[in-house]
Amino acid sequence: MNQQATTLILENFGYYLAVYTDPFNKRIRVDDYRGNLKQALEEAEILVRKHKAEKLIVKGRKEDTLKLFEFGLQPEAVIDRYFHGSDAILFSKFYTSDRKHNNHWLMEDGIVHSIYQLDSSSLKSTPPKEYQLKKVNETHAEQLSALYSQVFQIYPTPLQDSEYIKKTMKEGTLYYAFFYQEKIVSAASAEINGFYKNAELTDCATLTEHRKYGLMKLILQELEGELQRKGIFCAYSIARSLSFGMNAVLYQLGYSYRGRLMNNVYIYDKLENMNMWVKDLAGC
Repeated sequence: MNQQATTLILENFGYYLAVYTDPFNKRIRVDDYRGNLKQALEEAEILVRKHKAEKLIVKGRKEDTLKLFEFGLQPEAVIDRYFHGSDAILFSKFYTSDRKHNNHWLMEDGIVHSIYQLDSSSLKSTPPKEYQLKKVNETHAEQLSALYSQVFQIYPTPLQDSEYIKKTMKEGTLYYAFFYQEKIVSAASAEINGFYKNAELTDCATLTEHRKYGLMKLILQELEGELQRKGIFCAYSIARSLSFGMNAVLYQLGYSYRGRLMNNVYIYDKLENMNMWVKDLAGC
């Protein structure tokens, strides 16, 4: 099976469907749809069978909730104001028993509970002057790919490939990074949906020896500022449910927990649950 993820636009009499096929993570994701929802979902399931996917994800509209239930989908998370100010509900359907089973759920509930006990105002991060925060471009793609290769043994997108990073930059993804002795030691990106005016803050990585200075908070704040200047106010981020640190960073930056995607992507060394965090940048 081809391991290359692909976005497909399927149009037929009665419906429109934008689908992300993701063989590496064994899933199909419906990013947008219009028209006859039953026909669109049946087409999505044809792709599930074709790609031997184990999970179907649908970014659903609130008004379609009952129809999505009828199709066997269950809600997992919400992205406030995703569709031009209207909420998106992420529905999922599983096709194997293993993909629906997880041993970490109660532990991850405890992590979320612990994070909500934190002081959300403790944001001050002042790294030493040797650290420089910059917006990065295609000339830094090799350094970015080296960072991601060091931090992640497995990652759901091919960020270890500098050509892939250049491709995402050409498509409008923003990257900011901290440099130390002229080398990138921490980075994150904002993947922008220009049509619906939202952005996913993602690809957050910091080398272990540089994690004590709160670099990621500063990078995410810089990305938020640029999104605001572009008129994009729906920001969301999906963090590993077992990572106390990254979830705590998002909470302290004013993001709100909006659910958990079970067995969503392969990251670090296994298939992991991912927490959804959402922020309205217009309220900053």
